[in-house]
Amino acid sequence: MQLAEKMSRLGTESAFEVLARAKALEKQGKNIIHLEIGEPDFPTPVHVVDACKRALDEGWTKYGPTPGLPEFRELIAAYVSRTRGIKVDAENVCVVPGGKPIMFFSMVALLEAGDEVIYPDPGFPIYESIIRFLGARPIPVPLVESRGFSFDLDALRDGLSGKTRMVVLNSPANPTGGVIPKEDLGRIADMLRDRDLIILSDEIYSRIWYEAEPSSITGFEGMPEKTIILDGFSKTYAMTGWRLGYGVMPHWLADAVNKLTVNSNSCTASFTQRAGMAALEGPQDGVAAMVAEFRRRRDAMVNGLNQIPGFRCALPAGAFYAFPNINGTGMSSKELANFLLNEAGVACLWGTAFGNYGDGYLRFSYANSLQNILEAISRIGRVSARWAER
Repeated sequence: MQLAEKMSRLGTESAFEVLARAKALEKQGKNIIHLEIGEPDFPTPVHVVDACKRALDEGWTKYGPTPGLPEFRELIAAYVSRTRGIKVDAENVCVVPGGKPIMFFSMVALLEAGDEVIYPDPGFPIYESIIRFLGARPIPVPLVESRGFSFDLDALRDGLSGKTRMVVLNSPANPTGGVIPKEDLGRIADMLRDRDLIILSDEIYSRIWYEAEPSSITGFEGMPEKTIILDGFSKTYAMTGWRLGYGVMPHWLADAVNKLTVNSNSCTASFTQRAGMAALEGPQDGVAAMVAEFRRRRDAMVNGLNQIPGFRCALPAGAFYAFPNINGTGMSSKELANFLLNEAGVACLWGTAFGNYGDGYLRFSYANSLQNILEAISRIGRVSARWAER
């Protein structure tokens, strides 16, 4: 018995591969600073944990409705309506275990073999993975460092065709930390408004921004009815292991996504949804404190990376990643990432883990303590003679 052919088209996330290698080095006694995993290092807020404990004690341990608890969907609808400035009903909301099911189920529901999907490159690798798995054609559009890692809008326009069925946006973005400017979103909306396609707007980092609050493409005329907003609790509330996310989309598509949910995992755990309600309704000071600390770390990391020979690092506008250009080292992204892991004890990701346009870059997560970030910079500086003398 062999695996189905389509399994050969399914990709993965290199972060977990690097994490496994780093853990193996730690077992050998090597000290590793982990800057490879995109996960807040803060605890889940106490009031959210307490709400989950209460939910367990109160018996929220049974099956729930496939789309999500009605009161939770109402809260999400109100939250999205308020933060995006659009009208959202509970019927537009699909609650799922984590953000990835919204990507997967939406693409399964919409794409046929041969359809084309435009997505950002460098970008979250699961976009391309699912597109290929479904037999659709991935059309990567480059993000441009000089534009704050926003799209090359001419390349985006040129990538559109009669076969384009979906355009993926991610702002703030993984891996670059880039935010799509509102002006660019307006131009993208003008390009897409009259086309027969759906926009998947991955806004999982929507609350983690620094100088200017990100805009959503749903704020432009004609966009809400052809956009899927992907959001969740993993990043904003440090709830990665809770597996709690949601999508906001047109009713007809929500029905299809719910059908896929009932065929795969029935529903999302009821007690985690009660915790999510507490996250939305409760105090938000923990989010503000986390973002303030991320800003402090960002500034230290970018300043430090820019002191290293061969590195050039733009200031990310959101998320918690630095994406330095390392072409000046003369080493490839993967070569340098492996070197830093083995020789400096610093785990990071090579840019091509996020697409071909990531060549010449590394991704560092600053979801680690300031002390560890400064030590990582120091370690990289100490081994930089390897390429500085070339």
